[in-house]
Amino acid sequence: MDGIQEQLRLLMDGRPYEEQHDFCDFSLADQYEAVAAKGVAPAAPVDFEPRVQKSIVYIVAAVIFNENGEVLMMQEAKSSCAGQWYLPAGKMEAGEDITEAAAREVLEETGLEFQCTTLLLVESASGSWYRFVVTGTVTGGRLKTPADADSESLQAKWVDDLSIMSLRCNDILPHIERGKLYNSMLTRSLPEPWHAPLLPALRPHNKLLLRTVILIRKKTNNRMNVLVSEKTEAHLPVCDINPMRSIHSTLKKFLTEIFGADIPQHKLHGLLSLEHSGLSCYYRS
Repeated sequence: MDGIQEQLRLLMDGRPYEEQHDFCDFSLADQYEAVAAKGVAPAAPVDFEPRVQKSIVYIVAAVIFNENGEVLMMQEAKSSCAGQWYLPAGKMEAGEDITEAAAREVLEETGLEFQCTTLLLVESASGSWYRFVVTGTVTGGRLKTPADADSESLQAKWVDDLSIMSLRCNDILPHIERGKLYNSMLTRSLPEPWHAPLLPALRPHNKLLLRTVILIRKKTNNRMNVLVSEKTEAHLPVCDINPMRSIHSTLKKFLTEIFGADIPQHKLHGLLSLEHSGLSCYYRS
């Protein structure tokens, strides 16, 4: 079990989880077999493989602040929302890493060169649409003006008061607030930091998998214990992400597979790490 402890340290440091094999304790085939008795037909092929802009959509969005606490916004050029404002964001392209895609979108839409410093959050809709929200620092470039307008954007601005802006969608407001809180942590005006800078770990895979870290504290000795699967060899429990279901739905079914219908009381704390490489598409927590 010493290997599990070392791998947990890697997860906490945001480094790739160095398993020798891609374990999967609850595959799509297993999931479909579990509901087949209820007459439920598979919603996605058992051999589903994530392919960027084909079978899966990855979005990147960047929340960037200047020294005055203003957030970087871009004015849309697309006919469906022309003139409205939004964070620099867009679809990842095949072969890109998350940080590469974010840097490209920021440069194309704002004219500024950007270096990602941490992942802020991951959003998902079903198991085949993901938005990776990052933050970081501007390292160069020139802010895009109306004279620089093109098909990517009309212009970019540093904005202090978003209430006066015509936004494409208000869904970015919670992300901007979260970015402000994280920025406050970096300036030490908040007493409790959320996490150290955490970048996606570069590791190529060809499946969408959810790795779980399930802990229980024993009352007898107050020690923390971690749940380990011994299928093939000892590892943290892993399951396929169903591309037609939410992450929470996949997790609930996996917990039912592990514990039975009476799932113990538990609390979901969040994402520990993310593994992805443009060489392949893979998601783990």
